[in-house]
Amino acid sequence: MQIVDGLAKFEVQLEADGRSPHTTRQYRRHVRLLAFWARDVGHSGVLTEISHEDIAAFLTSTQATVRPDGTRKKAGSMNALRGSVRGFFRYLHRAGYIAQDPTRLMRRANCGRPPPKAMSGDDQEKLLFVLANADGSVGRRDSAMIGLMLRAGLRVGSLVALDVNDVDPDRAEVRLRTTKGNRPDRVLIPRAVRDQLRRYIDGRTTGPLFPGRGGERLTARHIQRRLSHWLEVAGISESVSPHTLRHAFAFALYERTGDILLVKEALRHRSITSTLMYVRLDEDRLRRALG
Repeated sequence: MQIVDGLAKFEVQLEADGRSPHTTRQYRRHVRLLAFWARDVGHSGVLTEISHEDIAAFLTSTQATVRPDGTRKKAGSMNALRGSVRGFFRYLHRAGYIAQDPTRLMRRANCGRPPPKAMSGDDQEKLLFVLANADGSVGRRDSAMIGLMLRAGLRVGSLVALDVNDVDPDRAEVRLRTTKGNRPDRVLIPRAVRDQLRRYIDGRTTGPLFPGRGGERLTARHIQRRLSHWLEVAGISESVSPHTLRHAFAFALYERTGDILLVKEALRHRSITSTLMYVRLDEDRLRRALG
């Protein structure tokens, strides 16, 4: 069995296990890198002929360590690649397709988690100002869309899946059809966001909440392009992604409340560990405590 044949079987198992499309795409991308490496070095690509030495050679190759733009991958990205390759061969071993797992000697690199990147307060004000003055249906859509991410902390994957009837202005909440872990959920939204969404919906009862041309649902890539457009209009040169807006929401909420459990609830995190990265050390507070 070739690598690509094993990958096809693995993808079926991932779907059966309820793994998200994003997770499956990452596994596919990483395992294909291994297949490309095997082809380039003249390896047969037969799964039973892949050894732990082959895995080590792959992980030190340019296919594994270098991005398409020529820059080297960071330790965190390499750990994600290791995790995908390990998961693939663990499945093959447990399914009986290979006698030994060639990733059994693999170890993750020790690396600290980088602090989340968030927008400054000034940049947030600039962005919200230009959005508040956006004209036309596209401008109103973008203002509501970006405002929902920045002021309620929605992930872009959840945002693109929203339909009009997922918004409940009376209860000031939004039902999430697509979430990390594929658990239906809901988030509470601030009064200003609720009122903006009510005006934006303007009597619509069906269809995507944020449609593009022809009424089709926007993609995450399209939303990034629209965000980049408004950042340019606002004169913001820093690189900002939709997830940066989620980080900005979390930091702002923690700074207002000092309650990390409340931030966890707002972000709909399963574990408090995921939320603790938003706790910033207040040096002045520490000095006062030390006396």
